[in-house]
This record gives sequence, structure tokens and C-alpha cells, in this order.
Amino acid sequence: MDSQISQSSQSPQTPHSFQVDLRGLVDLLSHHLYSSPKVYLRELLQNAVDAVTARRAEEPGAPARVRLYAEDGALRVEDSGIGLTEADVHTLLATIGRSSKRSDGLREARSDFLGQFGIGLLACFVVAERIRVVSRSARTPDAPPVEWTARDDGSYTVRTLPVRERPEAGTTVYLTARPGAAEWLTPERVLTLARDFGSLLPYDVRVGEEAVTDLPAPWDRSYPSPATRRVALARHCHGLFGFTPLDSIDLDVPVAGIRGVAYVLPQAVSPAQRAGHRVHLKGMLLTERAEQLLPDWAFFVRCVLDTDSLRPTASRESLYEDETLAAVREALGERIRSWLTSLAAGDPERLAAFLSVHHLGVKSLARHDAEMLRTMLPWLPFETTDGRLSLEEFAQRHPVVHFTRTVEEYRQVAPIASAQGVGVVNGGYTYDSELVEALPSVRPGTVVAELDADTVTAHLDGVDADVELALAGFLAAARAKLDPLGCDVVLRAFHPLSVPALHLDDRAARHEQARAETEEQADELWAGILGSLRGSAPRARLVLNHLNPLVRRISALGDPELIGTATESLYGQALLMAQRPLRPADSALLNRAFISLLEWATHGEGEQR
Repeated sequence: MDSQISQSSQSPQTPHSFQVDLRGLVDLLSHHLYSSPKVYLRELLQNAVDAVTARRAEEPGAPARVRLYAEDGALRVEDSGIGLTEADVHTLLATIGRSSKRSDGLREARSDFLGQFGIGLLACFVVAERIRVVSRSARTPDAPPVEWTARDDGSYTVRTLPVRERPEAGTTVYLTARPGAAEWLTPERVLTLARDFGSLLPYDVRVGEEAVTDLPAPWDRSYPSPATRRVALARHCHGLFGFTPLDSIDLDVPVAGIRGVAYVLPQAVSPAQRAGHRVHLKGMLLTERAEQLLPDWAFFVRCVLDTDSLRPTASRESLYEDETLAAVREALGERIRSWLTSLAAGDPERLAAFLSVHHLGVKSLARHDAEMLRTMLPWLPFETTDGRLSLEEFAQRHPVVHFTRTVEEYRQVAPIASAQGVGVVNGGYTYDSELVEALPSVRPGTVVAELDADTVTAHLDGVDADVELALAGFLAAARAKLDPLGCDVVLRAFHPLSVPALHLDDRAARHEQARAETEEQADELWAGILGSLRGSAPRARLVLNHLNPLVRRISALGDPELIGTATESLYGQALLMAQRPLRPADSALLNRAFISLLEWATHGEGEQR
């Protein structure tokens, strides 16, 4: 038995070839690989340009032209390229995935070519029901012209033609539109697509008599003056992206074969918004939505560039993420960083205009780059109790740079701290607290401290001991009223006089408050666990201003219940002034205090009636 199994396992097996359903493959290409049917024209241009490139490699003086003619739902593309023999046709056009740039047949260095001939023609079935190719080889001039005709059902024919059908070397591709796709082959659409894809191609490309190429590229042209160049690039940006840039940044990375320009957006954008950049590969537009080209922090620019080193994905509509792209991303980021540094050194007005719109992007860069933070320190704006200042100017005014981590904390203390002469930076905005904390690393000797409730309270003037003793009953009633809310009551004297009360807390106090609320609502087991986590963190506090006339009148009341209602009202007003989100308990307190005060105010009048 074992012998039979062994003999069976060693018996020869007949190999089988994959059968390709061309219609199914075309459907796959159109719905999953390519983003739009318009890529068919790019593939045709790629094939034509590659054929010309191959011929010029062998005959440097050979003609280099591509012509497109569109009419009545048909398209004809002629090139003066290397051409094909009958053997080449069978090898390259009838075998999907076979490249004309391999080590045999029509070959040159891979970097000289844009696409893959067989796959490129296959993509044309997205808009065509029939493709006809007539070609004559420049490498084998005695070979007759050959015709390859294919239909979208997967069938094709090959035949040789008389020399008069193609007297010169090169290739002509004829497309016949499939039903419903004729609009893609109209002269207007073909011209638009050809200019979009091929404006930077190195050869003479025309649609009829209309020129497609526009060389040299705008960033490589000579201009009478820098101002003239800036205006010309701004015009180019508006035509390409639809906006007039604040400035333009040259992107020149010779090692990576990159030339181009980055345009600075005229309005602020979200860091989360993915930028779409236009990338040309050897002159051919590869994509207008390249998202991974620049570092994440450079979200304030839109780029257009040409490269011969980056690797496209299979659809040739985006960039392949590899080490080369990572190196290019870093190099382009360095170009933008150098531009910022040069503005800081020599053009403060343009830098100020830029930062007024895009300070967020620069802050994002500076938090990871000490040199950039040092360079931008005199320019980056921050919200402070002294107004909108740079950290450099603020640190010169204050021996200690206090900051808050949230906008809410800043709003609580800013008016009071300013009146007491305490300088505070609002670190609640994106990246700001990180930059403030990094300040000592680029400005040695600077003292940075997070502002908490204790620090604020310590800067407020205390009241005389005899005064506080005389108000002991009032303070006891007020504290008893707010104790269930996790808030203490203290008495201080501070400016401005118009502020009757100040609500202070910090992260530790809010954490303890949240824990206590959860413990109160939890079952017995979970409440026990939360109770064991109870910390010694300071509680929130309501600081009453003894200089305020309203507080003085409330402290003179003899009715403990009315004192409690007034205290709740001051507590609620302090929360609203700080623009803090209200908890359900806080909302209930405000409602209760409001109703109680109305009842108290109308009680005497009702009795008289």
C-alpha cells in the first residue's frame, strides 16, 4: 500500500495555464485599480513616450513626437518610437503583465520608462470595445508593419501589412469607444486630459494642432526678477489649485531627481486635513492626491513636483511607501524648514504674515525640533494675560512663566491673575503647553510652572484674622452648603472688585470629584474599590471676594438658609464666568438657587396682598 502511495505521489502531473476572463479583468481595473476611466489616456501617453525613449536611446537624433486625433467616438495615437515586430506583438501585447522593459526585446534602464506596455493597453478597455495597433520596428527596419487587433471579449488577431500602411518606424493605436464611453474620446476631453497628464513630458506632444507640453516647468523658467517669478508662480498655483498662495517654496532635491515648488495656503487648515499634492513621474502626472509626500506637520502647503526616483503603486496613481519615499519626505521637510528659518533671519514681515495664518503648523514642527523652536521663539504667538505675545517677550516680562493646560483653567484665573500681576500663558490650545514646557531647553534659566489653585490663592490678599473670625458663622453656613458638591469656601480680598467669587480647581481636584461621583452611583462592591482609591488631592474651592459689595452684604445676613441660597448663586455664577461645562448637580443647583431667590424676593409682597 505504501509503495502504491509512493508511486502515485511521484507520477508526473500535467501543468495547466491560467485562463483569464478579460471582461472580468477590465471590470476589476475600472472599479478597483483605477480611480477613473480617464487613466486610459495616461496609459496611452506612457506607452508612446516610452517607445520614443527607447528609440532615442539607440538613435539620439530620432524624431520625438506623439500625436493624438479624436473624432466620432474614436481616438488615434501616433508616436515615432521604437515600434514592434510581429514577434514583439505576440510577446508583449498578447501576454498580460509582460513588460517591454525586461532584459530581452525592447529594453533600456528601467528608470527611463514610465509604464508597462501590455497593462497600459489593457487599461484602454475601460473606455474602448476594440483596440487596433499598427506598428513598424525601428530596430528591425526590414520587418513589415504588423497589425494587432483586440476586442473586449478577449479575442485578438495579428497580421502583417504592406509597407505603405506604415512607411515610418513607430506605432499607431486606434481606439473605438465602448457603448456609453464616447464622451471620454471627444476632442475637448482628450485635450484636457492630455494637458493634465502630459504638460511636463519631454517630447513634442499634440492633440491635433494643439500643443500639450508646456516646458520648461514654471519653477525652472528664467524670470527678470524675483518679484516677477513670485507673481508667475502665484498665477500657476491659482490655475492648478484654485488659490493664490501666501508664498512659494522651491523644492530642489537633486539626489532624488526632484524639482518642484510648494505653495503656502492663504488660509488656515486643520492639521487632520490630508493634503493632496501633484506628483509627476518623469514628466507624466502620476497623482494629484499624494498624501504621504510631506511630513505631517507641513499641512499648510500644497506641492507640485517632478521626480524620476519615486516608485508608483500598481495603478500608478499613488506613491509606494518605501525607504526612498521616506528619505524624500525628510528632504522636502528640510526644504520647508530652511524656508522658515530664512524668513526669520531676513524677512520678518513675510514671516509675520505667514504665522498669522499658519502658526499651528510651525508649533507642531517646533515641539519636536529644538532648533526650530529657538528660531521661532520671538515670533510664535501665544495667548497670555499680557495679551497675544511670543514666549520670548513674555519670559522677559515675568520671572516665572505660569501656564494652564486647558482653556477652561485659563479662563478661570486670567482676569484675577492679571490683576494680581501674575503672568499666565494659555496652554490649552494645540501644542501650546508642550512648547511652554520646552522653553527652558532653548532659553536656559527660564522658570516654567503649571498654575494651580494653590498658586492663585496664594497671590490673593488675605483678610484680617478678626474679620474672618467675625464672619465664622457665615463661612460655616456657606461651606456646609457646598460641601456635598466637593467644594470648599475661602475668603480673600482681590481685584477687580466687580468679581464677587472665583471658582478654582485643578486636574487633581477634578479627578477626585469624578471619582467621588462615580463612587456615589456605583454598587457596593465597586464603591468599595473606588473608596480605596480616594486620594488626598485638594478639593475645588470657591474664593469669595471680601472687597466686593455684594459679598459683604451677603456675609451680613442672619438667615442661614438665605446665606446658603446666596452662596449657591455665587457658586453657579463663578462656574458660568469660567465657562466650565456644568454637571447635572451644578445645573440643579443653579435652578434651585434661582427659584429660591425668586421666592424670597416675592415673599413679602405676597403676604401684603
